Amino acid sequence: MTSIPPKFRPLALAGFLFAASATGLMAQTASYDDLRALRYYLTQNDGPAAQAELRRLRGAFPDWRPPSDLNQLLAAPPAAAAVDEAAIWRRIEARDYVTARRLIDDGRARVAGWTPPSDMLRVLEMNEAQSSFDAAVASRDAGQAIAVARRSPQIMTCERINNAWLLADMYVLAGQVPAALTTYRNSVQSCTSFSQMQPTLQKASAVASGPQLRELFAVARAANSGASAQLDALYAELTGGGTAAAPQAAAPAPQRQAAAQPAPMPQTSAPAVPQTAAPTNLPLQGDPRLAEVRRLKEQEQFARCLASSAAPRSLDVLYERSWCAYSHDRPTEALFGFQQAARAGDRLGPNVGRDATFGMALSYLSMNMTEQGAQVASQVNLDPTQRREIESIVLDQRGVRAYRLGDYGHAIGYFNALEQVNGSLRRDLAMLRAYAYLNSGQRGVALEQFERLHSQLATAETRQGLNASRGP
Repeated sequence: MTSIPPKFRPLALAGFLFAASATGLMAQTASYDDLRALRYYLTQNDGPAAQAELRRLRGAFPDWRPPSDLNQLLAAPPAAAAVDEAAIWRRIEARDYVTARRLIDDGRARVAGWTPPSDMLRVLEMNEAQSSFDAAVASRDAGQAIAVARRSPQIMTCERINNAWLLADMYVLAGQVPAALTTYRNSVQSCTSFSQMQPTLQKASAVASGPQLRELFAVARAANSGASAQLDALYAELTGGGTAAAPQAAAPAPQRQAAAQPAPMPQTSAPAVPQTAAPTNLPLQGDPRLAEVRRLKEQEQFARCLASSAAPRSLDVLYERSWCAYSHDRPTEALFGFQQAARAGDRLGPNVGRDATFGMALSYLSMNMTEQGAQVASQVNLDPTQRREIESIVLDQRGVRAYRLGDYGHAIGYFNALEQVNGSLRRDLAMLRAYAYLNSGQRGVALEQFERLHSQLATAETRQGLNASRGP
């Protein structure tokens, strides 16, 4: 079949429909609306007019046959079939994309003229791509992760900047360090707020040579000249006191080898959004979508909440949207909204200033920016539940970081403090603590810890820990 250029497709389609009508290819039966005049004459008991209309209908619609009892035509039309779009959104929220697609196909087949809303398709396609990318990253399948990123550029934007960071990790895993550095460079050029540049440059410093890091900072300076002082301080921090203008080549930090290591902890994605997500001069109120956005947030329909609150027109809607963004793994977007809501404070409502600052801290922590999260949380008087949640996450992240740096004494201290705060310790962290005891030379304590974990649930990992702590 010859391809029709897009510019001429409407005319070509109209020509086809005309030809189909002339040759009898189109359906020639009367619809409910076509019978409107006939129904009118029947209700008026106007027999001659009804008969004349019948003759006209037979000529216009050769395939149509009137019922033997014309009064049947006066019955109400059959109820139009409807598509339960809420059911599709629920499947998307549940990450059941196969069922969501099946429901969409069923709706198209069952209800003539129905098409899924554009925001539904956009969210579905985005979430499908994100799920595939996350799965590839979690399984350390670098080839698959890179392939997903290449065919799904919509998830490789400032809106989801952590995907770019993870993609760079995958390039390094695949031995493609130049591609990883290109990814970092593109991120610095495109995502120009310092809050986004900072973690990008920190991550890049782990694989960049001295000249390469200097070039990345030059790109950052050109992209955001207003952050020069912050970039200089960050460069000095990463290079041990150098300056961005005259850097010294930085040698990679030596890595301490652990006596025994558990399986690597899976990485998780924390998508984000550009600093232009919403204007910074929004009025407090006035966006009529507030009630709907709040309802969707409270029902935990976060994808629909984000779709329904796109381009917020007031701070109260931006604030509600920020919680949906945070809950939908988009912490940088959430951080942006929480910052603006925190500035407005309680003018938005009771305790909104405190709760928005709590959201800021959670967003930082979701991006593993532990110290920034802890600092923000210390600036307000959080309620006891909020304080405990922040404290738990901070201790968790500090403990894991200390372990990975080989600082086993501090790792043990953080994990013990976390156990006191929560009354228990998550199993994966308990495993890390046991290895920390083992790697710090406290073999007897490590053996006790592994025996306890093994008695609770025997796994290959606990057996490995037992064997390592018993020694040769």
